[in-house]
Amino acid sequence: MTAPRDLRIVDFTDDLAPAFRDITAEWITAMFALEANDRAILDHPRASIIESGGIVRFVAAEGLGVVGTCALIRVADGVYELTKMGVSETARGRKAGEFLLAHVVAEALAMAAAGTMSRLYLLTNHRCAAAIHLYEKAGFHHDAAVMDEFGSRYARCDVAMSLPLGSD
Repeated sequence: MTAPRDLRIVDFTDDLAPAFRDITAEWITAMFALEANDRAILDHPRASIIESGGIVRFVAAEGLGVVGTCALIRVADGVYELTKMGVSETARGRKAGEFLLAHVVAEALAMAAAGTMSRLYLLTNHRCAAAIHLYEKAGFHHDAAVMDEFGSRYARCDVAMSLPLGSD
């Protein structure tokens, strides 16, 4: 996806940890409750994501600053979960989520090509219909095996998806 003129990707820094927490908590609490697993990740993104081999990316919009976030958490050797994808309500409609997701998926595909990722999945809820549509558009497929293996990670999870990484 070509970058919209007013959007750019920003890498994680410790001073952006509050933005990671706030943006993620905003969308979760709008429809659900924060769970213990959410709190652990949101309170300690460096320890829970970065130091274990994952990434956190942000999207910034001109005039608004950081408006969205997405993470890849390393769950096991070669296995990653795309998680904590959200865009602040103030920036919706700018295609910030689509731009951010395309960037993170491209990073995942590069990791797969380099041999450091063999599996990518996500967990969500059917009430997040717009997000599910976005994930489908990015190439994710509904995956019952992922639900069986990882779906209990969150009480709110009733949809699991995976992205073919070219080695399937």
